[in-house]
Amino acid sequence: MTQAPPSARPDRPSVDTVVHRFERHVRGAPESLALVHGGRRLTYGQLGARVDRLALRIAAAEGLAVRERPAPALVAIGTARHDALVVALLAVLKAGATYAIVDAADAHTGRRQLAALAPHLLLTDGPGRAGLDDGHGHGPSVLLLDAADDDPPAPPGPPRPVAAGAPGASPVPAARPGEAPGGPSGGLPTGPSADPPAVPFGDPPAAVLLAGSADPRPVAVGHRLLLAALDGWTEVARLAPDDRHLFTGPPDALPFAAGWTRALCTGGALVLPDPAERDPAALADTVRAEGVTVVHTDPGRAARLTAPAGRPPYAAPARRAPDERLRSLRLLAVTGDRLYLDEQIALQDRLRVGARVLNVYALTETAGVGTFFEPSQPGRPLDDPERLSLLGTPFPGCRVHVHDGQLHLAPPDGSDALPTGDLGRLRPDGLLEFGGRLRDRVTLDDGTRLDPYTVESEIRAHPGFGGAVVRPLPLPAGARTTLAAYVTPTPDNPGWARVAPSQDLAGLRAHLADRIPPPAIPRRLVRLRTLPRDRGGREDRGAVPRPPAADPSTGAKYGAAPGDTGPLVWGCLIGLLMIPAVVVVLVATRFVWPGSTGLSGVPGPWAHLFVGLYVCEAWAFVYGLAFLLWGKRTLRVHGRGEGLTTTAHLAVSYLLIAWWPQDNLYRLASRTDWPHQAALVYLFNIPLMIAGFLVIRFLTWRPPSHQGRVEED
Repeated sequence: MTQAPPSARPDRPSVDTVVHRFERHVRGAPESLALVHGGRRLTYGQLGARVDRLALRIAAAEGLAVRERPAPALVAIGTARHDALVVALLAVLKAGATYAIVDAADAHTGRRQLAALAPHLLLTDGPGRAGLDDGHGHGPSVLLLDAADDDPPAPPGPPRPVAAGAPGASPVPAARPGEAPGGPSGGLPTGPSADPPAVPFGDPPAAVLLAGSADPRPVAVGHRLLLAALDGWTEVARLAPDDRHLFTGPPDALPFAAGWTRALCTGGALVLPDPAERDPAALADTVRAEGVTVVHTDPGRAARLTAPAGRPPYAAPARRAPDERLRSLRLLAVTGDRLYLDEQIALQDRLRVGARVLNVYALTETAGVGTFFEPSQPGRPLDDPERLSLLGTPFPGCRVHVHDGQLHLAPPDGSDALPTGDLGRLRPDGLLEFGGRLRDRVTLDDGTRLDPYTVESEIRAHPGFGGAVVRPLPLPAGARTTLAAYVTPTPDNPGWARVAPSQDLAGLRAHLADRIPPPAIPRRLVRLRTLPRDRGGREDRGAVPRPPAADPSTGAKYGAAPGDTGPLVWGCLIGLLMIPAVVVVLVATRFVWPGSTGLSGVPGPWAHLFVGLYVCEAWAFVYGLAFLLWGKRTLRVHGRGEGLTTTAHLAVSYLLIAWWPQDNLYRLASRTDWPHQAALVYLFNIPLMIAGFLVIRFLTWRPPSHQGRVEED
């Protein structure tokens, strides 16, 4: 089944690019506001002048002066100064090169992105250079964004060579794709790194966007595609020169990296919040102060942005007075992850009447366009909005078809359709419906494949749960597949202030009993305050904590389903095997440390107490060795991260193992043998203190990503 809009128009003159669109506004409206960053404001004329100066520096950069190359040079931009970043990406395009944005705020992420990109040149500032340097001298050439790029434009001088009737135009004509300023004779050259990813002939890359957060994957986007995506957004969002745009995500993420054109290539203004202002309350204040009309965000940030102070996200859907801080907002574009229909309606109800909320489904390969849905599209009432995530209809120029349940999306530049890795279906009313992701599929014990999205949607239909993620727990080879349900509270129950009987594991299983097959019903339940999300706003299934296994009939946390007696059997078996091991250690003490356990000088009533001490030391030593060999898996379930889990595992093992050798060595050491005494202190006493601190750190640390806590069933 195929879905396409009537206005599919991939053909356009190749000379037209986004930088040419920007130049039209520089020439035609040089006094219009273009950029807002804190207290600084730049008009199109001022921004164009800054772009010109930097474009000339890029074209003249040392080592980049080769006139012929198969593709434009790739220039990475990494700076925490977002106004300088915007100037840099426009200057890169104007110099005929290809831009890529890396994260300068998180140096670790930025270095991984640079390694994946292998750019010819890095545009950065002093702090960015220090953070992005790999320390081995293998990085790209560096061009610093100096203070000269921030100087205000010079006073008007003699007439400049601009198009007739275009006052205030930029002095450097925009290069065609692959050319440096001034024409084809100044093409940018090859740098020390590998060439950027190959692109189809006739559409050289304008940008290399980064897909994925853990393992960045470069995706080349051509000039024609970037412009077609802009035209699609202009038509769908009805963009106008009086719009002011704000992006809530990081600049290297897809919405901004490909979407800045929606502001600066339509004559609008781009409002750049400081990193310290990305708190939802601060962003709402920025919307009010700057009169922002269009916000581009993700589901999690959209909920927090529109939630009133002191109220949880996704409040009850009853209509109320809109937040005064958001009165200027006419469009809320939500992308990056699934958005359920009831969540979208709740967002709509928090804005003024007539404001729009778009659920946008897009790929990096399509430059941020794909499909869009808004609640006015169906044309008839819909049941069960908590179960539906509607993708709607394609952007102009895009085509979507469903093959074997998987969505395939064709970009608006006329390229072939791409498999998205997502599932969906075309409904009888002509709307696309999201159906989950292939990478999340689970194979159950009977060999059937389960899409967790189906189970999660049914859990959301439970009146006591707000959001849900279902995933299998890692288990030893041969063990039965166990599904865990991670749930968040409803808006009227923030922080799980109240837990009804129906909100425990038994209540959840009863709710799902007649809705999904029994093998697909979760056998663990974990309550979180919010679902963890990555830096791009997507739900991070890998960041949810692993619940410890226990039998629910005992009233312990996260119990196994009735009948699962495996942990009890293994516990009894290990306990029986430890008895002979303890005896072996007690016997070995006589040979390893002869005389250390002698009780000839201890009065009879007290000797039995010391025998108990020796037995406990031997038992702790045996149990510590067992924990060192097999106990790490029991700590992983707490979701503290591999590094902290390994540290705690070694600390607990040492706390148990150390008592047997420590006490025996102390009993054999002379009280006045100070070298021996000092060696024992630094070998045992101080490490035992450090191990105790490490265990406390492990027990008190909480992952910042989900800000949640695990509650009892």
